[in-house]
Amino acid sequence: MVQYPHFTAVQQELSVFWDGPEVLDLCAKDNLASLNRSPLAMGMLTGKFTNGSHLPDTDVRGAGHSWVRFFEIGKPRPEMLARVATIRDLLTSDGRTPAQGALGWLLARSPFTLPIPGFKSEAQVRDNLGALQFGPLSQHVVQEIEELLVESDTMLP
Repeated sequence: MVQYPHFTAVQQELSVFWDGPEVLDLCAKDNLASLNRSPLAMGMLTGKFTNGSHLPDTDVRGAGHSWVRFFEIGKPRPEMLARVATIRDLLTSDGRTPAQGALGWLLARSPFTLPIPGFKSEAQVRDNLGALQFGPLSQHVVQEIEELLVESDTMLP
């Protein structure tokens, strides 16, 4: 597709939990924007969910779709909650909220990223916009997050 003159962007799922280095490399090589859907892992990276959370079946995360990987029939997957807990301190470094840290991770991955976070309230919009004030996470923090997630994955059953 990059051979076509009006092809300027690629949309991909991209988040702390779902990286896409090959597509980011393509975007850098061909000067394309990377439009990032689900940058907050369907809200999982906001830190608002607990083991007791349950979303109704009217919410896509509660409808039982097989492609919803962070929730199972409206409940956050325990392993995903554990992953969030593992990296929470790094995401909230420098006074960021978990959502701002997750968006900062995306901004640190590539200057071609353009996150498209979801929102349900004005407060969530303001929280997401706050990521721009903080800017990208440092490469050191990005590396620490990667190492912690790899380590936590090896401990999963």
